[in-house]
Amino acid sequence: MKEKINKTNVARLLDKAKIAYRLVPYEVDENDLSATHVAEQLGEEIERVFKTLVLRGDKSGYFVCVIPGADEVDLKKAAKVSGNKKCEMIHVKELLPLTGYIRGGCSPIGMRKRFPTYIHQTATLFGTIYVSAGQRGLQIEIAPADLIRETRATTADLIA
Repeated sequence: MKEKINKTNVARLLDKAKIAYRLVPYEVDENDLSATHVAEQLGEEIERVFKTLVLRGDKSGYFVCVIPGADEVDLKKAAKVSGNKKCEMIHVKELLPLTGYIRGGCSPIGMRKRFPTYIHQTATLFGTIYVSAGQRGLQIEIAPADLIRETRATTADLIA
């Protein structure tokens, strides 16, 4: 018997937009919320598992970067692409009030407010990629073009 997966707000938004996706559960390790752990749990290559980061720019305010799970965001590249002189990652305690999501379960889809979103250009090399479904233990497999369209994202080089 197949275990029923409860739909997240992300899944409901994708349904409403008539975008195809697949919900993929995985085992959460509270001591390891890394995308590398998620990729291992999914049995997928890390290049296809993307993490969602929220940053604050000195001119634009908040914006979102979606990058391959094993990589680090390059703050200079992120600032430039978002029209800022400099930017920084937000503090983890700001994440929930700002986005509605917790660390390890932050999705680029369905944040409390729509922020400018930038997705690393390698996403387009794959038929589908994985991003958080909005909670720990659940990923969404989605075509990069659909994710880009739904988040109104720009693709860019964002990693160090």
